[in-house]
Amino acid sequence: MELIHLVANKGIAEDARYFDRRSRTSGQPSRRQVSLIEREQIAEHAAILGAETIAPGAARANIETHGINLQLWIGREVEVGEAVLLFYEARQPCQKMDLICPGLRKLMENSRQGVMAQVIQDGVVRVGDTIRAGTS
Repeated sequence: MELIHLVANKGIAEDARYFDRRSRTSGQPSRRQVSLIEREQIAEHAAILGAETIAPGAARANIETHGINLQLWIGREVEVGEAVLLFYEARQPCQKMDLICPGLRKLMENSRQGVMAQVIQDGVVRVGDTIRAGTS
């Protein structure tokens, strides 16, 4: 996908599975709206596991980045293309990671799997857009 539309407190408009998801207990919008991971981290995992590569999109993140340590920005608002996201926690790897490559889930533990984000400000994100930390 060349671009996605992010909607404040709802997520990615093109992601029917998670868009506008609500908490079953409170009815409030879920914070789990966008997932991001570094391509460098994916490549490191592939090398350790003896895989030639892990294809873009295979690790099930909504956005894959280059040249940024996403973990350093947890707790901050971050401009991604035209949108503003709050990086609020590290992603939690699920059992589906081992279907991609046996052992991947274990390697992705302990902050080596990207971040989860909540959309704070609407905007379009395109392939190649700039990502930069905000002032919060």
